[in-house]
Amino acid sequence: MATATAAKPATMAQALNRALRDAMADDPSVHLMGEDVGALGGVFRITDGLTKEFGEDRCTDTPLAEAGILGTAVGMAMYGLRPVVEMQFDAFAYPAFEQLFSHVAKMRNRTRGAMPLPITIRVPYGGGIGGVEHHSDSSEAYYMATPGLHVVTPATVEDAYGLLRASIASDDPVIFLEPKRLYWSKADWNPAAPAPVAPIGRAAVRRTGASATLITYGPSLPVCLEAAEAAREEGWDLEVVDLRSLVPFDDDTVAASVRRTGRAVVVHESTGFGGPGGEIAARITERCFHHLEAPVLRVAGFDIPYPPPMLEKHHLPGVDRILDAVARLQWEN
Repeated sequence: MATATAAKPATMAQALNRALRDAMADDPSVHLMGEDVGALGGVFRITDGLTKEFGEDRCTDTPLAEAGILGTAVGMAMYGLRPVVEMQFDAFAYPAFEQLFSHVAKMRNRTRGAMPLPITIRVPYGGGIGGVEHHSDSSEAYYMATPGLHVVTPATVEDAYGLLRASIASDDPVIFLEPKRLYWSKADWNPAAPAPVAPIGRAAVRRTGASATLITYGPSLPVCLEAAEAAREEGWDLEVVDLRSLVPFDDDTVAASVRRTGRAVVVHESTGFGGPGGEIAARITERCFHHLEAPVLRVAGFDIPYPPPMLEKHHLPGVDRILDAVARLQWEN
């Protein structure tokens, strides 16, 4: 008889580790690859203990050669395996972009659907941990602009487990963006009986409100929730939508929220120019134009290479910048 276990505080890192472990236990075709994922357990310990439990053949340390790692994963997937690749830091993935754009994203279309490519590419991304250049990029716009890829990013412990399991089970390639500064965020969670989460492609309303909608994802979700609480002192009741999945994009949930509130601010760490917020603002305008009381605004990272650690608090969207944007939503009308 199974022993019931209660939820207890768990980190996002622990939930991701459990998702990988459970996926490998359930399906022998799941293989992990990446730099230091084996004996070290990954820089952020997301793969801790998996080589010991499943062996080096299924949790494999690779050379420092991202294009080679992903090219190998393409071959493995074509032969029926489900590789899960770790790109140790966000900008480390750039050498693998040729494999990603030319092969991973196109294989299913190129074969008219005959050959699925079930690869999950885990990318720790974003700032807030005092990282240096190449360690804090928010590169989601590159992936979003590439047809053939799904782009997913959790912001909660529950989603970290549920979305990673769904990504590994998908027959399409998934870019799984892990917000580094949330690795150590905690929530009550039961690893023995994880609560079901909405599937890939569904956004979640994390806080209901009536004055305006903050649309965000990944590392900016806690900041938006904090801003929404602070906004109460100004008399604004802000709704917060967590996208969870950038591709596919949940137009229905976003549009329904903006039609209720009439105002919207998109918040993310990626740059404003050419960043995800421009696409999101355009989609809102196309679907909600006659409901909008003000232009859709964006609060984003500045249009510069990621700054040194001492400056990142100024670069990243914070509560004050979000509230400044909300204040510019033409309340006088």
